Amino acid sequence: MSTATIQPTTLAPDPGPAGVLVGSRLRWAVTDGITVTWRNLKRLTRTPDAIFFSSVQPIMFVLLFRFVFGGAIHVPGTTYVNYLIAGVYVQTVMFGAVSTSVGLAQDFQEGMIERFRALPMARSAVLAGRTSADAVRNVGVLLLITVVGYLVGFRVETNFFEFVAGLLLVLFFSYAVCWGFAIIGMKASNPETAQLAAFPILFPLVFASSAFVPVTTMPGWLQAFVEHQPVSQVIDATRQLMLGNTSSGLWSTRNIWIALAWSVGLLIVLAPLAVRTYRRSG
Repeated sequence: MSTATIQPTTLAPDPGPAGVLVGSRLRWAVTDGITVTWRNLKRLTRTPDAIFFSSVQPIMFVLLFRFVFGGAIHVPGTTYVNYLIAGVYVQTVMFGAVSTSVGLAQDFQEGMIERFRALPMARSAVLAGRTSADAVRNVGVLLLITVVGYLVGFRVETNFFEFVAGLLLVLFFSYAVCWGFAIIGMKASNPETAQLAAFPILFPLVFASSAFVPVTTMPGWLQAFVEHQPVSQVIDATRQLMLGNTSSGLWSTRNIWIALAWSVGLLIVLAPLAVRTYRRSG
């Protein structure tokens, strides 16, 4: 029996120094992540009903809170609609993170993840592509909220660059949070369970925050939690960038650094944990 031999020309080239090898792997992971991101964005465009309903929700929140609660809630130093929009920004991207859980759970259920595992691609690309696609979707959602907000009276009180910085802060925070919801999607047995598992986390963080009413109006025992939890920190920092300081003195530049620290910290913890969960799920 003859034995096939592999000629030297068929072997992979010497990767060279360790730094070159690491750089090659990083480029590989980035390229694969971009490919999966594009796949998820194309998949989203093929479900126009999902795009429609995900756009209706933030519009309804802006209109309902603006015209139902706007006359009853008074905020020192600014109008209620100005106070509201930052909260709607963060509330919308937090609820939008559920799609990360549901999308991954659906891919697992349909066997798509098994196909990805059979391909010569970076393990992190599946999760990076999912979270990046959701971040791109959030850009359109934030712009939609801004347009609707301007139509009902929202006005930026700082400048254009600080306003954009506020939007970028919200997007960065939402990207970090999506990695956490990716873990829920991988742990859930099906998309329905993934959706149900996400809401017990979302509701306390979103509604027990400074999103819709001033913290000072809440019971004292609740204020300590609301003031220091990450959603409130990001909302207050976004307000600082879009409205500046107010006579109440509750918002300061310190909020911006704390919000960035929360976002970076969540990303550092949740992204490796999500990749580890993905590897173990195989």
